[in-house]
Amino acid sequence: MTLRFLLVASALILGATLTISLADRTAQCKIKWLFGISCSDVQGRLVGQIKAWQIRQSCLYAGERCSYELVSTAPYLIKATHTSPTTRKVNNLQFLLEQSTICKVTGDAVSEFSKDPADNSTNYCSLQNLMDGSDLIDAEGYKQFSNKWICPGFDAANCTMS
Repeated sequence: MTLRFLLVASALILGATLTISLADRTAQCKIKWLFGISCSDVQGRLVGQIKAWQIRQSCLYAGERCSYELVSTAPYLIKATHTSPTTRKVNNLQFLLEQSTICKVTGDAVSEFSKDPADNSTNYCSLQNLMDGSDLIDAEGYKQFSNKWICPGFDAANCTMS
C-alpha cells in the first residue's frame, strides 16, 4: 500500500511540475533543415533574404514577408528578428548551421511577449518564409524536419497568407 501511495504521489507531483513549466513557456518553434549545398551558400542566401525583407514602406502589400532585421551574423550562426506588421509581435530568430557532408541547419523562433504555445503559426512562418523567399526550398538535397510538438502550428500553417 505504501509503495502504491508513493507512486501515485510522485505521478501527481510530476504532472503538476510539467503543467507549471508548460504554463511558463513562451511560444516557440524549432525546425531542422538539410541541404546538399554548402553552409556558406545557405548562410549567404538567408542573410540576403533577411536584408531584402527589412522594414520598408511596402510592408502593407507584402503581408508578413517584410519587417525582418538582421541582429548579428557569424560563421555558422545567424540571429534576426521579425516584427509582424499587423500584430507588432516580435519573433527572435536564430539559425545554427553545421557543415558535414551536407549542411544541417537548426532554426529556432521564439515570440517575445506571447505565452500562447500555438501563437497562430507565426513562429513557424517567420522561419519558413525566409526559406521560401530565398528559394532554399528548391536547393539540392532540401529536407525539412519538425512536428507540432516542437513547432506548434507546423502541421496546419498557411504561410502563403501571412
